[in-house]
Amino acid sequence: MSLDCDALPILEAALAGGGQMSELFLERSTGLMIVMDDGKVEKVLGGVDQGAGLRLIYNLKTAYAYGNQFDQDSLLPLAHNLALLSQGKPVAPQALRPVQPGLVTQAQRPFKDTATAIKVDMVKAAEAAAREVDSRISQVRVIYMDRGQQVRILNSLGVEAEEERSQIIMAVHCVATQDGRVQTGYESMGGIGGMEIFERKDPTKVAKEAARRAVLMLEADPAPGGAMPVVLSAEAGGTMVHEAVGHGLEGDLVYENMSVYAGRIGEKVASELVTVLDDGTVPGRRGSGGFDDEGTPCRKNVVIDKGVLKGYLQDRLSAWKLEAQPTGNGRRESYRHRPIPRMTNTMIAPGNDDPDSIVRSTGEGLFVRKMGGGQVNTINGDFVFEVSEGYLIKDGKVDRPVRGATLTGNGPEVLSQIDKVGSDLGWSLGTCGKDGQGSPVGDAQPTLRIPRLVVGGQQQG
Repeated sequence: MSLDCDALPILEAALAGGGQMSELFLERSTGLMIVMDDGKVEKVLGGVDQGAGLRLIYNLKTAYAYGNQFDQDSLLPLAHNLALLSQGKPVAPQALRPVQPGLVTQAQRPFKDTATAIKVDMVKAAEAAAREVDSRISQVRVIYMDRGQQVRILNSLGVEAEEERSQIIMAVHCVATQDGRVQTGYESMGGIGGMEIFERKDPTKVAKEAARRAVLMLEADPAPGGAMPVVLSAEAGGTMVHEAVGHGLEGDLVYENMSVYAGRIGEKVASELVTVLDDGTVPGRRGSGGFDDEGTPCRKNVVIDKGVLKGYLQDRLSAWKLEAQPTGNGRRESYRHRPIPRMTNTMIAPGNDDPDSIVRSTGEGLFVRKMGGGQVNTINGDFVFEVSEGYLIKDGKVDRPVRGATLTGNGPEVLSQIDKVGSDLGWSLGTCGKDGQGSPVGDAQPTLRIPRLVVGGQQQG
C-alpha cells in the first residue's frame, strides 16, 4: 500500500491547542458503475479519487477538514487551523502501533483484472434473462458497481491501521404491466471480494428472480388490512432488524436521547427468544471488514442477548460521551466525511424452530417472503415497512399472493411479541443512508412469527 504520510507532525500540530484525539484518514479509491435501462447501456462511469481527512476531537466536539493531498505542506495548514478551535494545552501524540484487523479479506479475482467490456456483457446477459421470464416484463434496469479502497488510519492514541477493501453490488429492477396494472420486482447481490462473487451466484438468476416477483405481483390479490399473525421468512431479508432495531442502537442517537433504547441497558426489550448481533467479521458480507473507519478492529457485538439489552453500537466519540468502549462501528463514506456510529452486518440470531413448522402452526395470517423499504422513528420506535412479496396463510399453508401490503408497528413491542424463531438465516444487502452518508451494510434474520401485527392493505382497483 502506498498511502505514505509522515503523520506524527500533523497529528501533533492538530493537538497544539489540546483535545482528546487527532486523526488522519488517508484514502485512495477506484470505482466503476454500469447502468443498463430499457435495453440500452446508459452509463459506464469509472474514476479514481484520493484524499485525506483530518479530525480533531476536543471537548467532545468534532472539527473536520479534508483535502486531496497527503504531503505535509498540504496537511499541516489544515492541522494548524483545527488547533485554533481548542484553547487548552498542547498534547503529544503517542507512538504509532499497527493494529490487527478483526477480519482478513482478499479478493480471489480482483475486479480490476476483468475488462469493462466483460462486465458490460454480464449486465446485458442479466437484462436479457429478466425479459425472457415473461412477455409482461416491460422495463428492466440493471446496475453494476464495484469499488476498491485503500485506506490508512492513524491517530494520536497510537493507532495505525491499513486495509485494502473490495466491494461489488449488482441490482436488478423490473417493471411488469398488464391491462393498465403496473408492478415491480427487485433483487440484488454482492458483498466484499472480487469477481468470484459471480461464481457463487449467477447474476442471470438474480435478474430472473426480480422479473418473477414483478409478474407474480401482477397476478396477486389486494392485501387485506387489519391486525393478524405475520410470519417473516428468512428470505425476507433483515429490513426489520436494520430499521426497527439497529438504528435505535447507534450511540450518537442514544446520547442525544433520540432512541427508544436510550438508558435501557440491562432491561428486557425483546422476547427471550431474540438475540440481536452486529457483526463486521462475517466473511464475504457487504458490511464486513478488517477495521472500521477509525482503525478499530471489526468484531461481533451482541447488543440484545435473549431479550436483554446489552449495549450500543459505538464510534470513539459516542463511546467517550457514553463512558463506554468503541465497538468497531465508526464508519464514513469517504475521506470527505467524519465517522459516525453505523451498523455493519446486523442480524437476529437463528433459533430452534423448524421454519416449515412455524407456518404450519399459524392457522391464518400473512407470510412475507420479501421485504421492501422501510422507515423508523428512532425516538419512539414506530416503523412502517413495505412488503414486496407476500402471501396469505390459510389453514397453516402458504396460499395466494397478495400485493400492496405494509407492516406497521413499534420496534420494541414487536420484538417482545416474537414467539417463534427459525433455525434458518437469510441475508439481504444494501447501502444505508444517515447524515448524508452511505455505508455498505448486510442484514439477516431467521424465519420469525409475530402473533399480532397491523397489516395495511390495498383497496381493490
